Amino acid sequence: MAEQLKRFTTSAVFGRTIVTLILLTGVLVGLETYPEFGPTTAVGRVVGFVQDVILGLFVLEMVLKILACGKRPWEYFYQPWNVFDFVIIAICVLPLGAQYAAVFRLARILRTLRMISILPRLQVLVGALLRSIPSLVYVGLLLGLHFYVYAVVGTFMFRDNDPVRFGSLHKSTLTLFQVLTLEGWNDVLATEFHGSDGEYPDSWKEMSQGVRKSQAQPLIASAYFVSFILFGTMIMLNLFTGVIISSLEDAQAELVEEVSKKRLTETGVPTLREELSQIGNQLREISERLHGLELRQEDRAPTDGRPDSGEAVY
Repeated sequence: MAEQLKRFTTSAVFGRTIVTLILLTGVLVGLETYPEFGPTTAVGRVVGFVQDVILGLFVLEMVLKILACGKRPWEYFYQPWNVFDFVIIAICVLPLGAQYAAVFRLARILRTLRMISILPRLQVLVGALLRSIPSLVYVGLLLGLHFYVYAVVGTFMFRDNDPVRFGSLHKSTLTLFQVLTLEGWNDVLATEFHGSDGEYPDSWKEMSQGVRKSQAQPLIASAYFVSFILFGTMIMLNLFTGVIISSLEDAQAELVEEVSKKRLTETGVPTLREELSQIGNQLREISERLHGLELRQEDRAPTDGRPDSGEAVY
């Protein structure tokens, strides 16, 4: 019985059915954002009923997978993605009262996250992101130091000319974050390059009245913003990308190895990759043996041009 359930829950048809239900519940949650599909309308009640049916099917899926483990049902929780599915379903079936109805509707959107646990490729991407977190922490620290140094320098150099953007450390940090996104950074540069007279809107002029002193600093402003963008956007963000890509390659390699081992265990037939690896190992052993034979022949060969004493002379 358990083996039959295991084959059923791991079949392609079962997986496609669950993916379809996840997509359907995502569409229904999106429809509920419109007033025409609200819970008080007739169509909204139908949508809510369908959502409840889908939730029941998700619960049935989880029960079938647990039963497929046979006499060891706790093995279902050995896989992190099963725990992820269980938490999402548990949140959706909590007996919340009417006062938490809005929270319950928001919790329905969590069902769409189950797409991650169903599709192996998404699992690889999420696993790569989780794997890259330790390296990203150090890259983030380096980027934080980059922001802090430039924010302090910018506050000292530009706060008199532009107190709205560089009036304090936190304002400078927010301005630099905007500059790092390359959104409107040319306006910020123009203010420091040409001075703030005439550039501010009326509301900004009122905010900076009495504390603003226009100062044009073309050389300093150009060097400041160009260097910040080069180091921040072109280098730091590329480091983030490089770390994630490296983690993604490692995760894909582990996935291929895991699939190969699983196939070999279930069918006893090695994959093409494993066969090529075995052939490579055999060729390497043959090459080492041939090299050893050549060394022995060289050792046995006469070194003075005369035949060996143990050989007969004819």
